[in-house]
Amino acid sequence: MKHYYFTSESVTEGHPDKLCDLISDSILDAYLKQDENSRVAVETFACKNTIMVAGQITSKGKVAIESLVRNVIKEIGFDNENTDIDYRTCSVLVNITEQSPDIARGVDIGGAGDQGIMFGYASDETPNYMPYAIALAHKLAKQLTTVRKEKEIPYLRPDGKVQVTIEYEEDIPKRVDTILVSTQHREEIAIEQLRKDIIEKVIYRVVPLEKIDKNTKIYVNPTGKFVIGGPLGDTGLTGRKIIVDTYGGYARHGGGAFSGKDASKVDRSASYMLRYVAKNIVANGLAKKFEIQLSYAIGKKEPISIWINTFGTNTIAEEKILEIVKEKFDFTPNAIIQHLNLKKPIYTKTTNYGHFGKEEMPWEKITVFGDGGKKQV
Repeated sequence: MKHYYFTSESVTEGHPDKLCDLISDSILDAYLKQDENSRVAVETFACKNTIMVAGQITSKGKVAIESLVRNVIKEIGFDNENTDIDYRTCSVLVNITEQSPDIARGVDIGGAGDQGIMFGYASDETPNYMPYAIALAHKLAKQLTTVRKEKEIPYLRPDGKVQVTIEYEEDIPKRVDTILVSTQHREEIAIEQLRKDIIEKVIYRVVPLEKIDKNTKIYVNPTGKFVIGGPLGDTGLTGRKIIVDTYGGYARHGGGAFSGKDASKVDRSASYMLRYVAKNIVANGLAKKFEIQLSYAIGKKEPISIWINTFGTNTIAEEKILEIVKEKFDFTPNAIIQHLNLKKPIYTKTTNYGHFGKEEMPWEKITVFGDGGKKQV
C-alpha cells in the first residue's frame, strides 16, 4: 500500500510479563557468571504477591534463587502488595530440575536444542535499522521508567505500556498519528496533573516535534485511573511479550520466546544471529528492508531451510543475496554462540525495551561485505 498506518507497542520493566522476563534472565546471567556452559530454561509466573520459578537447569553454579527474585522485584521498584507486589512479603516458589538427557544428547554434540523456526528483520527507517513505530515505542517506555526512577514524576509506579501509530506514505514514516500511554500511579494524583506531566516530560522529550502535528492524537490513561498494577492487576508470565521483544509486528515471528534460555536454545541464539544478518544486508545497501527465516531439527547442526524476502527493495538479485548469506554466515548453533559471544552473562541487558536495536549488543555490529554493497552507517 502507498498510504497506510502501522502500530507497535512497548512496555515498561514493571509490566507483569516483563517482571517475569527479567527474573528469568537474571537467573540465567547468575548461572553464566559461575559456569559459562550452564544449560538454563527457566519460566517465571507472577500473580498477587506470589512468584513461581520453574524450569530446567544443568550447571556447576549455585544460585540463591529466592534472594535473587526479591532483589529483582526491589530493583524494579515494587514494594506494595496492596497495589502491585512487595519484594519483602511476596511468596517465592521454586521448582527446578535438570535438563532432560534426551535433549542434552543432541545439544552435547553441537546440535540445536529443539526444532523450530526463527526470523530476523531489518529496515532502513531508523539509524539503528529498526522499524519506526517500535523504535519510538521503546524510547517512550524507557523514558517513562526514567522519569519514575529519577523521581522527576515521583508519583508513578512501575507498571506501564505505550503504543504508537505511524502514518506511512510510499513506505516512508511521515508523521505520528497516535500516541497512547498507560502508566500506573499513586492513588492521590489528579489525572489532569498526570496527563500534563506525561505529555511534557515523556512524550515531548522523545517524539521528534516535526513528526507531531495538530491532528496527532495523544491519550494518557484513557480510563482515568491506573492504581492497581503489576502482578496484582494482571498475571505475568515469561515469554508473553515476543512481539515487543522483536520488531513490533513488522516482521514474522517463529513463536519461540527468548528470556530465561541459554544460547544452546536456537529460539534465542538463532534469532539474534538472523537480526545480525538482516541488519548487515540492509546496512550494506543490498536491500532497504530484509527478512530471513531459518528452521532447525533437534540435535541437528545445520538448519533445514533458509528463506529470505527483500519486499522488492533489493539492489541486486535475491538469489545473489541468498548466496552471500550462505557464504558469509555459519548458522550451526556452536558457530552462532562463538561468533556472537553468547556464553557471557549479557541477557538482563536484553530483557527490556527490545532485544534488537541496542548498539552495544554483538548482533548489532556491522561488517562491510557484498558485491557492490555500500555500508550506510
